[in-house]
Amino acid sequence: MRVIDTAILELKIIEPEVFGDDRGFFLESWNRRAFADLGLSVDFDQDNHSRSARSVLRGMHYQNPNPQGKLIRVVTGRVWDVAVDIRRSSPTFGKWVGVELSAANKRMFWVPPGFAHGFLSLEDADLLYKCVGHYDPAHEHSLLWNDPDVAVDWPLDGIEPKLSARDRAGLPWSRIEPFA
Repeated sequence: MRVIDTAILELKIIEPEVFGDDRGFFLESWNRRAFADLGLSVDFDQDNHSRSARSVLRGMHYQNPNPQGKLIRVVTGRVWDVAVDIRRSSPTFGKWVGVELSAANKRMFWVPPGFAHGFLSLEDADLLYKCVGHYDPAHEHSLLWNDPDVAVDWPLDGIEPKLSARDRAGLPWSRIEPFA
């Protein structure tokens, strides 16, 4: 496995070693020892599977308190995956990183606790993600996906994203409760 640093130190792109031939491929998507050797010692609590049609935008979600960390990968299709630093004490507070994840590139994105997370489906897509911490609906929040103070550069290419009512009603940056 190879870890690629991003503009925000804690956000990591992970490229697994892929063994492929004319029959298909094999890769390890999670190995506690290998990840620890890469400096990513985490204990996961749950696995999630999300399916989204093309142009669906989900996010920007976070839990406060009880934040979750997420290791995200795409097994069919392709998405633009984004994390926003909402840790007030961080030097990158309010900054974001986006990465294309796809079934073809097999990359994974590590988003630790303390970040808002969301994605735009560039094609019909299935995402699998391992979570640190359990889902806690009583403490789930949504940062407005298109807040101008955060200014995520979504690759919309003239399309109108499909949003849930909850995501349309996300809070602007000025009204979220960041982490310490």
